[in-house]
This record gives sequence, C-alpha cells and structure tokens, in this order.
Amino acid sequence: MSQLIKKDEIGTQAILKGDLALIESFITQIKTRLELITRLSEKAFEKTNMYPAGRIKIKHRNYGTYYYHSVQDKAEKYIDNSQLIEDLIQKSYLEKVIKSAQNEIEVLNAFLDKYPKTTAEDVYDQLTDDRKKWVKPIIPTDEQFVAEWQNRPYTPKPFKKGTPYFETLKGERVRSKSEVIIADRLFANGIPYKYECPLRVGDEVIYPDFTILRVSDRKILYLEHNGKVGDQEYGDDMVDRINKYSLAGIMQNDKLYFTFESANRPLDVRALDKMINEVFR
Repeated sequence: MSQLIKKDEIGTQAILKGDLALIESFITQIKTRLELITRLSEKAFEKTNMYPAGRIKIKHRNYGTYYYHSVQDKAEKYIDNSQLIEDLIQKSYLEKVIKSAQNEIEVLNAFLDKYPKTTAEDVYDQLTDDRKKWVKPIIPTDEQFVAEWQNRPYTPKPFKKGTPYFETLKGERVRSKSEVIIADRLFANGIPYKYECPLRVGDEVIYPDFTILRVSDRKILYLEHNGKVGDQEYGDDMVDRINKYSLAGIMQNDKLYFTFESANRPLDVRALDKMINEVFR
C-alpha cells in the first residue's frame, strides 16, 4: 500500500477528493437551479396570458410622462387608465423574466450536456477487476485511502504508570468511560479515527482526543471531549487548548468539534450520534 500512496501525495489526493465532492455538489445545484428557473418561466408565461394584448410605450415630453398602448397593425393609443398601464407594464416585466430565464435554461442545459458523464476519477471504478489489480489510481479508493491513513504509525500520548484506563472495541486504551463510548460509536459507524494522535500547533505538540478522517471529502477533523465541565482547573486548561487550536487555524465547527459532560450531566449519546451522522460522514 505504501507504494500505492506516497506520503507526500496524501494532501494533494485529499484536495482532489474534496474538489470532486464540490463539483458533485455544484452539479446538483445546477440541476436544482434548472428545475427552479424552468418552473419560474412556465409560471410567468401562464400569467402573461392574463393580461391584455399588445405592449406599452412610455414617452416623455414637456417634463411629462405619457403612456401609449401599442397593438400589432393598429395605431398607438394614448391611455390614462391606471389599471391598464399597470397590467401592460407587468406583462412587459414578465416577458423580460421569461426571456432571461430561457437564456439561462439554454446555458445550463448546454453545460449539463457537455459535462462528461465519467470524470477522470471515475475511470478506475469502471475498470474490470483483472485490470484494477494492475492499476495505481490517481485518487485511491476510499478503502485504500482509509487503510493508508490508519496504517500510518504515530506515538500516542503516553499513560503515566498506574493511570487507570479503559479498553475500546478496537483494543486501544482510553482515559474514560465516555471516551470508550465515543470511540466505539465511531468504530461502529465506520468513521476512521485515531486516539490522542499528536498534532503540532505553533511550537507545541498537543494530543486531540480524537482525530477523525471524514471520508466523503478526506478532511481531517478533531473531536475534543470535555468530561469535567464545572471543574475550574479543567475548564481553564480547555480554554487554553481551544485558543491554541484557533491560533493554529483550526476553527470550531469547521475542523474542531466538542462533546461535553459534567458531574450531573453524562455524555448525551443522541447528540454524539447526530454529530457522527451529520458532520463526520
């Protein structure tokens, strides 16, 4: 696997994967926009049939404004009926809306028609199995990427002698029962993670509780569990830690997430599951 994915290519491949996800989202938005603008055009066209035939002309003379009703093959007729003026101007507006919408529909359809059904990244997936085994894809499959990421060795934060620990389903040692729940929940949902993997922030190395690989865009996220909310010293340490993340460009609700519990409020597994399903996938 190390020959398949060189370490210095990991970042580039993650960017490509993220770009592909953005493009897929962009295509979806274009299709949604096409449906919306098509309905808008149809609705506007239906409304134009409710208004009188012909169009309005507006002329300015001697500091005054004059309205004329122009119907095909008929002479222009001056009008001062406010309702007729309103109807004709509204009709003119709708006709411009329809024209603009039709131009946009034409462009969007042309884009969707010309955009390749198979992207460069899709080519590998369409190969037969007897070809795949010989090919090094430009972007590894999710399974290959996850395996490489998880197999990269790291030295976790050491446990001091005599420190109590708890064991997860993966057989790793963690520092609290709540961290067992988090680790096992991530594992059961197929979310790749590393426990207390070292991270350099500025001139210091810290150990996030969980470093998570979001497979959909191959983005690295960090989850910190605040297990002693209400403890003054613990709270001060966490504030310092959050500030270190921010100064390193790791922002909350972008790359940094939290779970909480206090002496009277245990870890809410429902909130954790919602985070897993809506953020970490």
